[in-house]
Amino acid sequence: MTMWVFGYGSLLWNPGFDVAEMRVATLPGYARSFCMSSIHHRGTEEKPGLVLALDPVDGASCRGMAMRVAPGVEAQTLDYLRERELISSAYIERDLEIHFEDGRTVTAVTYVVDTDHVQYCGGLPLEDQAHIIAHAVGGRGPNTEYLYNTASHLHEIGLHDPDLDWLAARVREITA
Repeated sequence: MTMWVFGYGSLLWNPGFDVAEMRVATLPGYARSFCMSSIHHRGTEEKPGLVLALDPVDGASCRGMAMRVAPGVEAQTLDYLRERELISSAYIERDLEIHFEDGRTVTAVTYVVDTDHVQYCGGLPLEDQAHIIAHAVGGRGPNTEYLYNTASHLHEIGLHDPDLDWLAARVREITA
């Protein structure tokens, strides 16, 4: 069976698995936002950073990338994704319908935020997000790197996220 994964953040520039095909796709009902405290990868428990998550928002949609997993490595890919994405159980793994630009719909493994989890921090003003991101560092490096890589990768694939663009510019000002 064909396995698709929906990427909207770091999976865009660091999937970590064998991708056979990539296609722009839209996930309805969710917004990409820095709504999760990062206490492992891009911050610490003492000084949390922020990472992107899919926040359930009525009427919203998120444009990202559908990645078809190479045939024969689906089980290993799912194991890898679970180890990576479910490190603190702040994400919930869902099989959700995503829509391609040609009108086709497929089901994709998608990681959405658990709004009841202690790491959920939806609704933070962008200015607050910028100051957190500008100063946090975790096990996978500076929070700024995560923001800059994601924003630039979205541009490279023709997807624009005004909030991420604003954040990237503001964080550059703060860290200058």
